[in-house]
Amino acid sequence: MPVHRGGALAHGGGIEPFTPASLVTEAEPLTLVGLALVLAAGVYLYGVTRMRRRGDRWPVGRTVGFLAGLVAIASVTTSGLAAYDTTLLSVHMVQHMVLSMIAPILLALGAPVTLALRTLPPAPRRRLLAVLHSRVAKVLTFPVVTFGLFVANPFVLYFSGLYRASLENAWVHEWVHLHLVLTGCLFFWPLIGIDPLPGRMPYPLRALLMFLSTPFHTVLGLTVMQSATLLGGDWYPALRLDWADPFADQRLAGGILWAGGEFVAVAMLGALVVQWMREADREARRVDRALDRAEAEQAAWVRSAGSYDAETH
Repeated sequence: MPVHRGGALAHGGGIEPFTPASLVTEAEPLTLVGLALVLAAGVYLYGVTRMRRRGDRWPVGRTVGFLAGLVAIASVTTSGLAAYDTTLLSVHMVQHMVLSMIAPILLALGAPVTLALRTLPPAPRRRLLAVLHSRVAKVLTFPVVTFGLFVANPFVLYFSGLYRASLENAWVHEWVHLHLVLTGCLFFWPLIGIDPLPGRMPYPLRALLMFLSTPFHTVLGLTVMQSATLLGGDWYPALRLDWADPFADQRLAGGILWAGGEFVAVAMLGALVVQWMREADREARRVDRALDRAEAEQAAWVRSAGSYDAETH
């Protein structure tokens, strides 16, 4: 029988059924991941404090968004979900959706790169700007590249030996989690983020890219639901859980991937439309101010020309 790496082992080596209470009773917040998330929150809040001390404004919504992104990661990697992520595919799929879609969107709305550029000393700021303008950054944020990585990533994960390796090896398991977050950030940051990235696109193209990504989650979810073979091979049957059917759980996992992907896509499209309308409104106000200045300058010129004519006559 495979050795379960989470904290759900109890009563002579058996795995207790997953319940809502397991989210709390099986939580392990004092892990490297938990400490890294606390450190990230501390660094971000330190930057916000520096901004406010020197009298600069930093929107509260950005702080809330970034911290919510960290909380989202913590909710699926340090709570009881993490104790069952190699026991139930459906639990892993919840992790997948949060780490690859929800958390990256929230982190992007926090604009951490902008905060860093405004608070770092000159030398680190120049290095960060050099990274942002580097050829590697331009390639990794190029829309075609980010789209390809985002849609291909789950197919490679689940239909190769990588997913089985993540069940058997703790380091591969954590690398998969990190990879989900990174590919999600690369895809969503240029779409909905506020930070100055080289892969920025006009809003119509952003909405089109988000729309095109939706069918891939639907196809993947349906494929997982209808598959006659289990992801991970004999891993789940070998656990011999009398309270869980691996095939039924896989169908549930596919449904989570399908429904979750469509829900996030619709929410993203709505957010992009709102951002687009706000940008259009700001642009209209800028144009109005420019026209007002031009009219004022023209009126001043007409008055000065009239005064000059009156004096010469």
